[in-house]
Amino acid sequence: MPIQVIVVDPYQLVRRGITSILEGEPDIEVCGEAADCSEALELIKKLNPQICIMNNRINQQNGLDVIEKLKDEGANCHFIYLTSSMKPSEIQQAITLGVEGIIPKEAQPEELLFAVGMVARGRKYYDYELLEAKLLEGFQKNDSHLTPKETEVLQMLSEGLSNKEIASRLFITDYTVKKHVSQILSKLDLPDRTKAALYYHNKGLREDISV
Repeated sequence: MPIQVIVVDPYQLVRRGITSILEGEPDIEVCGEAADCSEALELIKKLNPQICIMNNRINQQNGLDVIEKLKDEGANCHFIYLTSSMKPSEIQQAITLGVEGIIPKEAQPEELLFAVGMVARGRKYYDYELLEAKLLEGFQKNDSHLTPKETEVLQMLSEGLSNKEIASRLFITDYTVKKHVSQILSKLDLPDRTKAALYYHNKGLREDISV
């Protein structure tokens, strides 16, 4: 069954552009379009889509505030947020809301399609070039003191794996994974696993550039 997606944007031309990209894939079906919060809520209740792609501005509202309203009304679909920039407070709001995808409006169509596939599989997809400077600003960390096992767990965190999935891959218990995650966050002075994942990708980008 194809991935069911709705697109929320106040401008019909933008909605149709996104829809045309998505409908080029046989495993994605755009089942509806909405111009505002009320239309989006109606579609979500009627169609129960897997994913809602949300613009960062919905008329006079912040797209994240719209997502919050939809969740308060019972929306249980995954959300992908399209934006050109984010303030630190908006990044924190997106993380708190559990937004599964954050994509820059300047992204290539392939990135949007990849994000939809990742989110549909229960993973998160954040564009790290968009977020890293804001989210990791001020942190000076050194992961050289992580153990090999902790480094392996950190890499799996960056892939969006749950503790249960990590435990299965490494043939260890969920409790042991929790201990490793706790140690990683403590050693890197990070507040949660999402920021640990962003840190890992940020480090990889820096190393790629320096090579």
